[in-house]
Amino acid sequence: MRILRGMLVSAVAAALLVGATSAAAQGLADDAGAAWRLEQPAPPPPEPGVPEAPAPIGLGRIGDIEFAPGMPNRGALITAGNPPTIPAGVWEFNGVSWHELSTVCGASDGRIVWAGPEEFWTISDGRPGQASGGEGRIPPTRDNTLCRFSNPGHKGEPLRVMESFAAPAFEVDSYQAMNAGGCLNANDCWFAGEPLPPEGVETGSFHVHWNGSALGEAPYPAEGHPVESMQRFEGRLYESARIAQGDRVETQEEPAPLHVINPEGAANVFEGVRELPLYEPEEFPTALDFLHLSAGEESLWAAAGAQTTPAGSKPGQVTIVRHPAGGGWRQILGPEKTAESGKEPFPGETISAIAAEPGNESAWIGLDAPQDYRAASGPGGEEPSTTAFAKVARVAPNGAISSEDSQTLPSEPGVGPKGAAFVLSCPGPHDCWLATTHGWLFHLSNPQERSEKEQGLTLDGDQAFETLIVERPPDKGLPVVVPDTLPPDDSGLLGELTTPPPSSLEVFSHKEESRIQVPLLSHVHSRLVHGSTLELRFHLAVRAHIKLVAQRKKRVVASTPMHTFAAGNRSLQLRLDPKRWPTKLEFQTHALAPLPTVSLNQSNETTVSTSLRFPHAGGALSGLLP
Repeated sequence: MRILRGMLVSAVAAALLVGATSAAAQGLADDAGAAWRLEQPAPPPPEPGVPEAPAPIGLGRIGDIEFAPGMPNRGALITAGNPPTIPAGVWEFNGVSWHELSTVCGASDGRIVWAGPEEFWTISDGRPGQASGGEGRIPPTRDNTLCRFSNPGHKGEPLRVMESFAAPAFEVDSYQAMNAGGCLNANDCWFAGEPLPPEGVETGSFHVHWNGSALGEAPYPAEGHPVESMQRFEGRLYESARIAQGDRVETQEEPAPLHVINPEGAANVFEGVRELPLYEPEEFPTALDFLHLSAGEESLWAAAGAQTTPAGSKPGQVTIVRHPAGGGWRQILGPEKTAESGKEPFPGETISAIAAEPGNESAWIGLDAPQDYRAASGPGGEEPSTTAFAKVARVAPNGAISSEDSQTLPSEPGVGPKGAAFVLSCPGPHDCWLATTHGWLFHLSNPQERSEKEQGLTLDGDQAFETLIVERPPDKGLPVVVPDTLPPDDSGLLGELTTPPPSSLEVFSHKEESRIQVPLLSHVHSRLVHGSTLELRFHLAVRAHIKLVAQRKKRVVASTPMHTFAAGNRSLQLRLDPKRWPTKLEFQTHALAPLPTVSLNQSNETTVSTSLRFPHAGGALSGLLP
């Protein structure tokens, strides 16, 4: 049975279950007797003819563990895999054990973002094989695509990857690597990450927004700091930024370590949060790493360790702040508390993760040596320590630490190191999961409650999560490669003709008359406003996604976000750089409804008129593709 097969527990775990007498268990007496134990799932079934692995192994680098809101028996994790036994993909927790859910949409350092009980997104690696950028450049794939997992809506039908999103490489509007995501509801989701490329016109951090039907780019223009963490709290999304010297910014204000994303329809989408009790006098914002975020039932937690100390600054230190519902930010650990006690918390260590524990308003933090954490969280090339043990600490709302120091997992002899703490998630009271830098899972649970749960087999029970997902649909946003030869006839019917797919201008044959689809775009006109802003006016036949891209000598010099417009007369504005004036415009379009048809006799109704003239371009601008 898969449930029993997944519950492989070490001798140390058994000892914890029986006696719970270890030093760690004693240190957690205030948490209803809960204790951490190693709880590694079995590898997936091997290929036919290949023997099963004799023991559990690490799942590879786990980028994230998240649970559906209010459902501690439905969780998901994303991993880079541990080839050849563990492929990159997604695993699901059903209340009793973890099992492999998907062999697609894995990631180097991905994220899980729940949008509903049966819908979640992943920040995933891109597929290899895009066209190279010339000069030997290999298109990046790390964490720069999105997958939407969902049930098609029929009860009992298996979960699958409904949509996959990507963008061509080496363009100004290419998807950047994404580090964080969050949903206010299924129709209002955000994903964010690295700064916009320096060759682009705009500054800011890369963001894309899902409105329930379309995914569009919507960068935060004020500050080009990479976004690293995102969390929902009190009806808004909070995101944290890693502040570093050399980031591109347009504002002269103090950099904001935290941003707020308001719900769709708000007057201002983004707001910077600068009034945070983080730094001591003479400590630069660049001395502190980004804030790891986690929300409990009544508060939002944010925790960070030190970055490399910039010249002229005091060094940063482990700092934790807390925002209770309806209140203001307050420092729990950090310079203020160090000045009061004369003792710096966790000297020589940095924060690697944080998870608020529901039910008691405390939070767990993961700790690691700074150099090892940089290796574990970096883009690759340096392996984290194989001899490090996971270390955690539990912090109360008043800053009290549940034990005199951090706790090493496991604390019993006989279990070797599994890597440092890297990911934390707490779906319920005294119910938390920790993933190490090498893909090993530890579980915080109450031994008695855990035993009762296993005996009662409190399974999720949703069959939608039982089928292994092995297919990922084509990426929306990438050009479709049309083969230059007809596909082979594999129908088995001799004499059957293979017909190429119809074009967008297919003529439909009727007994009375021939009809043709009208173009999606028509009556396109342009003008310059304010000297260098291009305004395009056009007519849309049906509701559609529209994006305008400006190119100069095959290089993108400006582009609009992807907009969703209803049918009718519409307009777009695009700010241009006079020093890099475009020589070509291109519409990227996707109709959201069938195009209407008209009689061929009504040819005047299908005329596409254009009026595109730029004074600085020396004449009419060609290349507009409706």
